[in-house]
Amino acid sequence: MKLGLDIVESGKIAINAIAANKGRGGLTALGIIIGIVAVITTMTAANGLQSTFRQTFASVGADVIYVSKRPWVQMGPDFEFRNRPEITLQVTDAITHKLQGRAIVNPSIRTGQSLKFNNNELDSIPIIGTTDKQVLVSTMVPAIGRFMMPFDVQYKRRVAVIGSDVAEGLFGTSNAALDKEFKIGRYTFRVIGVMEKQGSSFFGGPNFDRQVYIPISTFSKTFGTQGGRQSVDVAIKAPPGMALEDFESEAVGLMRGIRGLKPIEKDDFSINKLDTILDAYNNTMGVVVLVGLAITSISLFVGGVGVMNIMLVSVTERTKEIGIRKAIGAKRRSILLQFLFESSIICLFGGIIGISISAILTSIINANLMPASLSPGIVVAALVVSVVVGVVSGMIPAWRGAKLDPIEALRYE
Repeated sequence: MKLGLDIVESGKIAINAIAANKGRGGLTALGIIIGIVAVITTMTAANGLQSTFRQTFASVGADVIYVSKRPWVQMGPDFEFRNRPEITLQVTDAITHKLQGRAIVNPSIRTGQSLKFNNNELDSIPIIGTTDKQVLVSTMVPAIGRFMMPFDVQYKRRVAVIGSDVAEGLFGTSNAALDKEFKIGRYTFRVIGVMEKQGSSFFGGPNFDRQVYIPISTFSKTFGTQGGRQSVDVAIKAPPGMALEDFESEAVGLMRGIRGLKPIEKDDFSINKLDTILDAYNNTMGVVVLVGLAITSISLFVGGVGVMNIMLVSVTERTKEIGIRKAIGAKRRSILLQFLFESSIICLFGGIIGISISAILTSIINANLMPASLSPGIVVAALVVSVVVGVVSGMIPAWRGAKLDPIEALRYE
């Protein structure tokens, strides 16, 4: 009961003291406001990057594995993978034959070429030779027109499905691109479709809006495969109802059989999937976020030091008040709680303002840069951190005030 009364009384005194010194309280909270804004903005930006990254690579397909010469994420020297045999179209045919229609198999091969339409030119655009099954192993579909059909591949037609950025760069708008003829290198192709917009990528990831798809048969005829030295990527969509991990193991065994590898021999190919990219991204992003939070937390630490200094000044100025309270029966606990409440309320006030500013900044980021949102978890964490900073910052001043001798305090001028 007494503790409850002490808490209520100390809270009232703390609030009255802050109200009596609004200017000082506001300036003291400024450091906390800056610190909270810095920390929250870092966290929301990190969440936004992660969301954008996932959206960018969603087209890779969560239930698709890719048989490639090299792993998508290389941790060691490249020479280990450089000497591997290429994944050829013959390998693709062997995979298709062995799976016997249980899974969708789609080969793709790429090169870089310049594009031209009238006076508009685009350089170093990825040209991807693929088949009509591309839309079955990917989540991307044409927004305008159509994707290539089996007869486009069979008859080696010079048709192309282009990304939205390519359409805008060459033709001004996506709608204007359909049925137009343009040049890939020195060869003329006709646009039969424009893919739906995927959005910008981060950390050097591919820009799916800046790609051109053509039939793989046309690719081989037109651009060749550099004497068989250019490797093919083979996308294989897992059979319905089969766990991707189980299918991955089956694919490894299937490829080892095609390559004729002995049990003691290492794989001379790589199995890639969406999780490979996400794991690498999460590891990298985890380090980036930790470093960012460490740097931005410095401002919060400085704000906490500012609160402690102001509270020390406050204790000194109110030494006589502390002496009077102790003389009429106030205990150390009451004085301690009074100043702890004061520092905590100042920091909580700063945290609330910081969260409000962060919400505005998050809206701006979301509208102009990337998807970002201020989640309830971040808000609660920010409020808790604000109170903790207030308690820690106010502990030394509060303890100094609580242990003052009442007689000496009353004599203080």
